[in-house]
Amino acid sequence: MAPKTPFRRRTHAAPCSNGEGEGEGGGDGGADSVRCDECGSGDSPAELLLCDACDRGLHLFCLRPILARVPQGPWFCPSCSSLAKPKRGPTAPRRRRVLRRRRRKAGASAAAKTKKKSRKLLPFTPSDDPNRRLQQMASLATALTATAAAFSNELTYVPGMAPRSANSPALEHGGMQVLSKEDTETLNLCRSMMERGEWPPLLVVHDPLEGFTVEADRFIKDLTIITEYVGDVDYLKNREHDDGDSMMTLLSAKDPSKSLVICPDKRSNIARFINGINNHTPDGRKKQNLKCVRFDVNGECRVLLIAIRDIAKGERLYYDYNGSEQEYPTHHFV
Repeated sequence: MAPKTPFRRRTHAAPCSNGEGEGEGGGDGGADSVRCDECGSGDSPAELLLCDACDRGLHLFCLRPILARVPQGPWFCPSCSSLAKPKRGPTAPRRRRVLRRRRRKAGASAAAKTKKKSRKLLPFTPSDDPNRRLQQMASLATALTATAAAFSNELTYVPGMAPRSANSPALEHGGMQVLSKEDTETLNLCRSMMERGEWPPLLVVHDPLEGFTVEADRFIKDLTIITEYVGDVDYLKNREHDDGDSMMTLLSAKDPSKSLVICPDKRSNIARFINGINNHTPDGRKKQNLKCVRFDVNGECRVLLIAIRDIAKGERLYYDYNGSEQEYPTHHFV
């Protein structure tokens, strides 16, 4: 029998640097001079690849199909890879593809410095049929009842755990991305729809191998807000020996004693039943269609699940439990 893992977090959701200050690049510089050619953002520098031929920047998650990790060896963008032989000087040293390791060049191209407008998040589109929406909610109620959990669509602060005042994005090690005003309005629209009974078009089903899992009940567009990860908020130090498999990082503080996790075992929504990929196999990584991202929303840390590509009706939802760390064991995942 395999030894018990003392502490497993579902993911350290990617913090996405807000671009203010030096960020992870530190003394290397240049991290703010190159942006993703697709989304126009310089955020997530650890996931921003540089083409070995043309020096274009592209996020792992902006590529179609997405890449689950930085590739080994030379990498060429879709435009250059379509050429028979991408041009590259025979004596030119290999460029480091991860942006945070790239030093600023004196003659940075004007195109690299051009600020493009970031892509906007989209609200979910609920099912048109009210009866179908009731069936979707009934499927979630069945799963919650089976796991002895109560429905909640909010972060909850229980006496004896972390107080609301502890949830401060200012404590995030390296800073936390602030959700833009426009995307905050989209998030609020999603919450307003749910308050009037118009929920994301998702269905909880039971699989004999995966257990409860979630599938799309209608077509979902890329960049759609799927749901927020919610539950009881507690200090990480209180949960280091918890054997729960659904805890989510909420705040990764420089002072570990102030780090927070979301614990959905007693109160949760549909996010708890969205499964993870086996990120140790190519087939497992191909299944990923969501990304987990932490944001500063009106001065509070929040975790959102967002579509990273178009999702067909009937397709099951998956994200990487190890968003920016390799801590959760996924070798056994289907």
